[in-house]
Amino acid sequence: MDSAQIYSYAPHNVRKWVDLGSGAGFPGLVVATLAHEANPDIAFTLVESDARKGAFLRTVIRELGLNATVLTSRIEATEPQKADIVSARALAPLDKLLGYAYPHLNADGICIFHKGARVGEELVQARNLWSFDVTHKESLIDQESTVLILSGIHHV
Repeated sequence: MDSAQIYSYAPHNVRKWVDLGSGAGFPGLVVATLAHEANPDIAFTLVESDARKGAFLRTVIRELGLNATVLTSRIEATEPQKADIVSARALAPLDKLLGYAYPHLNADGICIFHKGARVGEELVQARNLWSFDVTHKESLIDQESTVLILSGIHHV
């Protein structure tokens, strides 16, 4: 449910979605599975540096027939993806996370990030390096967590 909730925040015209630090597939695999039914044209790219986790992700994608690929590489070494959406969960503080995500966004792309109780502090720190518009969505799972939707992202 924690991963699934972000699917409802995606614009309807999404064509490419990149999930950074996909790990066990949260939120990337969950969202790709939901999209498989509702919008199978969305292409997902899951970026995961751990080869074992990458193999797991590929197996699930193959078994479920998802429109997704896995890049087993460090985020910083991954070619720019030109995504409509970049997502991540429990990967890094927001200022660093935006540094990871920014090269992979298209000009109008947005980020959808799960953040915890320290989201206020992270937003203050991130604004020292980045300019962006932000919408907060209350987590459906944890009242101390939030989902951030960031748009208009650029370096300060």
